Amino acid sequence: MPTPTARPQTLASLILIGLFSLGLHAPAHAADTKPEAKADAKSEIELPPLSEDKKVHQSITLNGKVLNYDATVGAIKVRDAKGKVTAEVVYTSYVVPGADAKRPVTFAFNGGPGAASVYLNLGAIGPKRVQFGDAGNVPSDSSELKDNGATWLDMSDLVFIDPVGTGFSRSLEDADKTKADFYATEPDIKYLSRVVYDWLVKNGRLRSPKFVMGESYGGYRAPRIAYHLQTQLGVGVKGLIMVSPYLDPAAIGDDSALSPLPWMINLPSMAAVQLESQRRLTPAAMQEVESYVRKQYALDLFAGRSDPAAIERLVGKVSGLTGVDAQVVGRLDGRLDIGTFLREVHRADKKIGSIYDANVTAWDPFPESADRKSGDPILDALIAPTTSAMVDFITREVGWKTEARYNALSYDVNHAWDRAATNKDKPVSDLRMAIANDPNMGVLIVHGYNDLACPYFASRLIIDQMPKMGSSPVRLSVYPGGHMFYSRDASAQAFKRDARALYGL
Repeated sequence: MPTPTARPQTLASLILIGLFSLGLHAPAHAADTKPEAKADAKSEIELPPLSEDKKVHQSITLNGKVLNYDATVGAIKVRDAKGKVTAEVVYTSYVVPGADAKRPVTFAFNGGPGAASVYLNLGAIGPKRVQFGDAGNVPSDSSELKDNGATWLDMSDLVFIDPVGTGFSRSLEDADKTKADFYATEPDIKYLSRVVYDWLVKNGRLRSPKFVMGESYGGYRAPRIAYHLQTQLGVGVKGLIMVSPYLDPAAIGDDSALSPLPWMINLPSMAAVQLESQRRLTPAAMQEVESYVRKQYALDLFAGRSDPAAIERLVGKVSGLTGVDAQVVGRLDGRLDIGTFLREVHRADKKIGSIYDANVTAWDPFPESADRKSGDPILDALIAPTTSAMVDFITREVGWKTEARYNALSYDVNHAWDRAATNKDKPVSDLRMAIANDPNMGVLIVHGYNDLACPYFASRLIIDQMPKMGSSPVRLSVYPGGHMFYSRDASAQAFKRDARALYGL
């Protein structure tokens, strides 16, 4: 799911470690039925109590068969090393009752940091769906939920977890302690892993095959949570699904003085935007683009501005691939940044493309300005339908009541996030170690071609550099669409087909 700010300004740091440190954050078991200790009654933040867990029975018809399930909204307490409750994490689960212990359970996280899990829930794999994230979607669109024909509920029970500060999840500490305990990379992995463990214990599911899914910055979380579960909490993970993942922060961004990687990673997705607009987007066409990027494009970038012939080649080829005027590309010496691309590729129509899918556009409210002054077309359009749909589902359909505000996308969390440890390749390192630790663990990485927030080519290059371990190689699938490619029905169904193999179905 998208980050709260757009990459043309600061996206590389937004989307968006093995050893357990008791001093940092060590939640105790959260499923305790004993009365709260006195310390819990003296929380630093006085808030109305959350509702008790609520459950409703629902059904969906898939492939002509009725599937009955229980939808539950509940909360898991997070405790510090002394047992004091420091936060309450709210989840939404969909469980098929009466299934045996072999039925899988999938834990899903979105990104940001600062995004609730509503996007994967009501957009991708949950049993209900609200339309958002595609061309023509606007804030005033209906927030009515409909059955999701692409749900994964026939393959796995589903648990959607909202990190602290998102959805209805909340910290019970002051701002400084909240930032230290929840709004930083390392404690984030530790407490969310513990929430997964606590849900499994609370629901008697430790014997079930377990899968972890993360989108965007959730893709940064997923391999690290899997490794932490394996090595610190004693929970094996059967499979990982990373959706439009933010896997290698150090490689993404335009502020590198020497590395050609940012330019190489971005260009294929820019080319995909142009090919789709011409109805020529195919895997074969993209393979040609990738081959050019790996070879002549990289060589010309390394040649630098001291080689006029290299610059001339860059300008001509980049202009042709992206549809941006050669004079504009020429002023940049062939190094076309994302902000310029999003503005220029639709300038003739006086529109602006979205960083999450550049073929989704909005009117430019300030076309006379040299700089872009408006928000992202997708980001600004999805908050209303997702928030309204999720709050209505939780409070009216399920009956879980609260006075709190629902944060589908929290700018406060994003701005407070401590990124000191983020710009490292820890997700890739932990992914390698998790696979080495369990070669039977399946891994599926998925992207949309048009995504410029987390371009798919970064994952392609990362996989190509990984050593071969075990008989289940990391698989990459790329679909038409952008960051939330699943907003397109055909891509959502293709994603589910690829996932079925991961689940052994």
